[in-house]
Amino acid sequence: MRTALPPTPLRLVCPWVVAAALALVGLQAASAAETRNVLVLYANSRLLPANIKLDHGLRETIRTSADRPVALFDEFLDVPRFGGQAYARTVTTYLRDKYATRPPAVIVVGNQEALSFVLENRAALFPEVPVVFMSAPKSFLRSIPALPADVFGVPIKYDISSTIDQALRWHPRARRLVFVTGTGVWDRGWEGWLQAEVPGFKDRATVEFLAGMPTAALLKRLGELGGDSVVFTPGYFKDGDGRNFTPRESAEAMASAATAPVYGPFDTFIGSGIVGGRMPNYAAMGRQAGEIVNALLDGAAPAALRLPEIMPTTLNVDWRQVRRWGIDETAIPGDAIVHFREPGLWEEHHNELIAGAIVFLLQAALIAWLLFERRHRRLAEQANQKQRFELAHASRLAVVGELTGSIAHEINQPLGAILSNADAAELMLESAADRRGELREILADIRRDDLRASEVIRRLRLLLTRHEAERQAFDLNDVVIEMATLLRSEVQRRGMSLDIQTAPTSATLVGDRIQVQQVLINLVLNAMDAVADLPENRRTILVSVSSRADAIAIAVSDRGHGIAPEYLPQIFDSFFTTKPQGMGLGLSIARTIVEAHGGRLHAENPPGGGALFRIEWPATDAKAKSSAETE
Repeated sequence: MRTALPPTPLRLVCPWVVAAALALVGLQAASAAETRNVLVLYANSRLLPANIKLDHGLRETIRTSADRPVALFDEFLDVPRFGGQAYARTVTTYLRDKYATRPPAVIVVGNQEALSFVLENRAALFPEVPVVFMSAPKSFLRSIPALPADVFGVPIKYDISSTIDQALRWHPRARRLVFVTGTGVWDRGWEGWLQAEVPGFKDRATVEFLAGMPTAALLKRLGELGGDSVVFTPGYFKDGDGRNFTPRESAEAMASAATAPVYGPFDTFIGSGIVGGRMPNYAAMGRQAGEIVNALLDGAAPAALRLPEIMPTTLNVDWRQVRRWGIDETAIPGDAIVHFREPGLWEEHHNELIAGAIVFLLQAALIAWLLFERRHRRLAEQANQKQRFELAHASRLAVVGELTGSIAHEINQPLGAILSNADAAELMLESAADRRGELREILADIRRDDLRASEVIRRLRLLLTRHEAERQAFDLNDVVIEMATLLRSEVQRRGMSLDIQTAPTSATLVGDRIQVQQVLINLVLNAMDAVADLPENRRTILVSVSSRADAIAIAVSDRGHGIAPEYLPQIFDSFFTTKPQGMGLGLSIARTIVEAHGGRLHAENPPGGGALFRIEWPATDAKAKSSAETE
């Protein structure tokens, strides 16, 4: 009797290895089965230029990857040379049987003939497969009674009228408009479209149709036209002798033989000898169809697609034909696509010109840079100075506006005194008594009050007048006294006191007297605001001038609440303010003015309470500037 061996690790592993291998094979098979097939059906032959461009745009757009493999298959109906019901049934059976094991996920059709074929034979082909069309004219789509919901794309429109209109403007001598078509089904369709355009141009040119002529006779006729004609042709597939062509081949023959400029509707004609035309782009049509296919393969619902109403058209021009027919280059619109333009000097000798220019530029760069920097610095200084001037003037206007009541009172006082003295003098004159001594005293009072009012107005005008910054020597003591005089009524109105302490010796500074006075007025008004809610014995502002060997200074202090410590670092920043109605520019402008005069303005909370603003200027700078100004 044989004893059963215990299971070994190998015996346990083998079944799992086999299962994993089978699963891998199954996954590979499933992956192969998931390849999405796209059937592309063209109406014409493989080598038709339009089909080549459509195919290029389509293939460069449709995405394929390991996660979503896509296979493209191309079929060609060769409609111009084959047709009829029997041919359609044969091709339908062929396509159905050929792709029975590889049914398409999407069908893409090129041109209206291919779309017609699919719509007519869809039930016998792949009735549930969505259809994407490209290169289908909008006029053709209108002729279809009801386009199925799963058949969609972006239609095109051949802008025949714009092309002809542009041609007649480029050739103002043209009096004859010649249309050329062939005898095929496609050719007769185009003849009908062109007939519909005739009424729009009858008033501008005589219209002539050369339809269904043998090619030899046609070329002879085109060679006899002359410079008073313009030719428009879509080309043809079949001529009057029954010979087959591609539209480009026929257009090339016509452009070569014609003694008049030839225009066409297809961008595939560019380079064949035609001048150009407003045309849709076949490669763009292929890319648009490719985007739709990508969306469908990614699972997008057809109803969710947001497609353009129509493919755009662009004016295409062959530069060689522009030169040949003497078209004014400036008459070519800026949005036109110009092909085969001859390269200019820059295009031909790009590198050589750059090398030569570098040598010259390196030699001139240093000089130019230095000149630029010098001018830039000067302009920056001027702009900065102008800005300071404008801000200072605006600040002065704001201060005067704030002092309106006090200024009016300061002026009304001497004016009232003048009026009282005048009344008294009039009474004395009416009394007939000899009171000439008293009249002299009255006249002296009137003169004194008049001078007082005149001085207030003069100082006010100095504050209000817009003037350029001056550089003159002045005594800070005089500026402080004038400031106190100007603010006297405002101080009295607010029930405060202004204590002025001038320096025992002259404190000379060189600069703009009005701007420095403006700084002092601003600081004093701020101090008055700071003590406005305090008892009367604390509503005192001290302004002192000091002069030392190394510096001159002005200090403005009050006995108010002081400056909150967290506000000290930003108190001079623009637009920072602690006042409910403040703009936050006064102290910023004050500091700018002080620094422009070579000084420094800072704020602190002194040990005794309140706030202290101190302005300092180096005495050596002041003396040097004063000396220079004197010289």
